[in-house]
Amino acid sequence: MSGGRAAPAQHTSTCEDGPVSHWDQLGPCSLPVPVAHPEPGNLAGVRHILLVLSGKGGVGKSTISTELALALRHAGKKVGILDVDLCGPSIPRMLRAQGRAVHQCDSGWVPVFVDQEQSISLMSVGFLLESPDEAVVWRGPKKNALIKQFVSDVAWGQLDYLVVDTPPGTSDEHMAAVEALRPYGPLGALVVTTPQAVSVGDVRRELTFCRKTGLQVVGIVENMSGFVCPHCTECTNVFSRGGGAELARLTGVPFLGSVPLDPELTRSLEEGRDFIRDFPQSPAFPALSSIAQKVLSEAPARLS
Repeated sequence: MSGGRAAPAQHTSTCEDGPVSHWDQLGPCSLPVPVAHPEPGNLAGVRHILLVLSGKGGVGKSTISTELALALRHAGKKVGILDVDLCGPSIPRMLRAQGRAVHQCDSGWVPVFVDQEQSISLMSVGFLLESPDEAVVWRGPKKNALIKQFVSDVAWGQLDYLVVDTPPGTSDEHMAAVEALRPYGPLGALVVTTPQAVSVGDVRRELTFCRKTGLQVVGIVENMSGFVCPHCTECTNVFSRGGGAELARLTGVPFLGSVPLDPELTRSLEEGRDFIRDFPQSPAFPALSSIAQKVLSEAPARLS
């Protein structure tokens, strides 16, 4: 493995639109070029691929992706996170991996390992930007090229689960991710909603997207499901309650659980801490642990 540091991306606001196939064709927006073209097997060692989806923003997809990865790690699994939320790459901060370098090996880019045991690996455009405040001002073709490069040029090694954090909606990035990942095996979807009717309606459309693209829905997670007061432990349903469970019942897909609003969970994400390890007394802890256990039991059967 080479110890060379990947060069940071240049300012992205001057990008031109147009199809590209490799980083060296991106002109003034060029990102690091892998030292060699990888063999078409960089995901051959990945057993299960899960896309975390939602029809709208602000429901906590990155939170669920991060905490699911941590919970799976504590269950003894090796996990990778592919962050394809190109305009809002927040997972590096949530895992305290901001500013880390992307290195290269003969198979392409080496993902960033977020723990000493190398049980969680992460790839995000956030590692390739000049600064955390840099904006990715790209149109569809360049975003699609980025996602395809992340799939083909990252040497993930052996993983039990690859968790793919996606942007809101059902747009180009989602189609690019599905098309690029599909050759590597069955894909599963974990769909995130909040309890209120507006969010549930958008997520219903996301389930339609899953059906049209052949994604097997592993289950629905209802996030921000009530606020548990840290002083009196009373639960207040800030955004109503039960919309995710009702949607799962009506559409015939598994309901994985409800995660309450929790200041300790928010603090752990802000500080890049391991919530599953550091906050076992939190009311959100059993919910997230249960969701991970259901993924462990549901995903192998549904993605076989």
